[in-house]
Amino acid sequence: MTNSFLRKKSLELLQRESEESSLKRSLGVFDLTMLGIGAIIGTGIFVLTGEAAAGTEHALGAGPALTVSFVITGLACLFAALCYAEFASMIPISGSAYTYSYSSFGEIFAWIIGWDLILEYAVGNVAVAIGWSGYFKNLLDGFGLHLPGYLSAATGTDMVQLPSGMWTAITPAVQETYADTFATLPTETALINLPAFLITVVISALLYIGIQESARVNAVLVLIKLALVSLFLFYGIPHFAPETYWEPFAPNGWQGIMTGAALVFFAYVGFDAVSTTSEEAKNPQRDLPLAMIGALIICTLLYIAVAAVLTGMVPLGILANEKPVAEALIAVGEDRVALLIAMGVTLTMPTVLLVMQLGQIRILYAMSRDGLLSPRLSEVHHRFLTPSFATVIVGLFVAILAGTIDISVAAELTNIGTLFAFVLVAIGIWILRVRRPDATRKFRAPAYRVVCSLCILICLGLMVALPLVTWIRFLMWMGLGLLVYFMYGIRKSKLNRPEDLV
Repeated sequence: MTNSFLRKKSLELLQRESEESSLKRSLGVFDLTMLGIGAIIGTGIFVLTGEAAAGTEHALGAGPALTVSFVITGLACLFAALCYAEFASMIPISGSAYTYSYSSFGEIFAWIIGWDLILEYAVGNVAVAIGWSGYFKNLLDGFGLHLPGYLSAATGTDMVQLPSGMWTAITPAVQETYADTFATLPTETALINLPAFLITVVISALLYIGIQESARVNAVLVLIKLALVSLFLFYGIPHFAPETYWEPFAPNGWQGIMTGAALVFFAYVGFDAVSTTSEEAKNPQRDLPLAMIGALIICTLLYIAVAAVLTGMVPLGILANEKPVAEALIAVGEDRVALLIAMGVTLTMPTVLLVMQLGQIRILYAMSRDGLLSPRLSEVHHRFLTPSFATVIVGLFVAILAGTIDISVAAELTNIGTLFAFVLVAIGIWILRVRRPDATRKFRAPAYRVVCSLCILICLGLMVALPLVTWIRFLMWMGLGLLVYFMYGIRKSKLNRPEDLV
């Protein structure tokens, strides 16, 4: 029994599967880099920076030291990216950390990390879709167009109609504070968050049609996104006054800095999705390492610059909302620029959803091809050369959840899943350096013992900083995954064939 769930896929077998892949190889280093930037720059830079700096009712803010938080998180991701890059140069096949774990630890660990990645991408997708919906509804409100309450929020949410015609959810805190006022206003129960549902359907249709088409749309939107960041810096730097707003620099000390780092880690979630496109890259062993590391360095520098300017141009209290960049510009009199950026964010945020949904589909494709999930999930469309059935299933699943539920802990759940994946990938690199020093590596992580150790330590430290409830939910999901594996995966695994065993 032990030999069954610890069986490994050899590097030679993985290489052969890569050469026999039915997916279309059409992505160059530019496309892959744009996918990485598209995944990283989005919710984190335009939404989470404010609350991470100012704090919430549940977490201390980092203050201006948010720049340090981004450095810490960026280093963790850089160390992880070096490990991912080495794996990608050895194993140019879909599956990312799932496939890497299959060759390093064995099938049970591969299943655990695959199941973990399903959680990471699914919850992340839902969170991004709901976040985009909020921006879209605010944009409509700005033009005097208001969605009715029954199409504006999670199913069952009580919506109160404000005098202007806008709708807002009645949360318990709001009920307690404004009970008398809301008692006089008409309310309506939401049926579906229609914008969140529709944007997921649109992204799924794009991914169904083809990876090259998806990459082209992503590249255009990413360039617009980079222009928006540059626009903010151009108009924000003249108002930068650190002597006024950077005192104190770290109001909550290291606790605030680490809490901020754990929160903004969500900003980096998705860069690892680039490694899931290995079978669709023209030259994966060269281009994937360049794209992952390049995208991460570019985005980390931009995050630090935005965090520094943002916290140095207005008081922290102005940033404690879901639109900190726009609110900061409005506070210094740059209203037109704020409106332009809000419109741009609404247009470009779907790139995060596109890349994360792409990652989830490729993970399911890889697990299905190995026999651990239904074989239908690895079916490839005869014309578009994409995992068609998996794309439809993921699209419907995410669309229904995004349209019907409200996930308040989405960022934390996504974070813990990603951090866990990073830890296993770092350990996996170390194991293969010892066990297979002869394996062909077109990219080698420098000083791998140091890089792997630092990646593991920082990621474990960030995991410890997450709330207890996040750990409980994560362990419950892992328990469900093990149940599925021992009831289905262990029997259906293609490595049950003796000729494939290592």
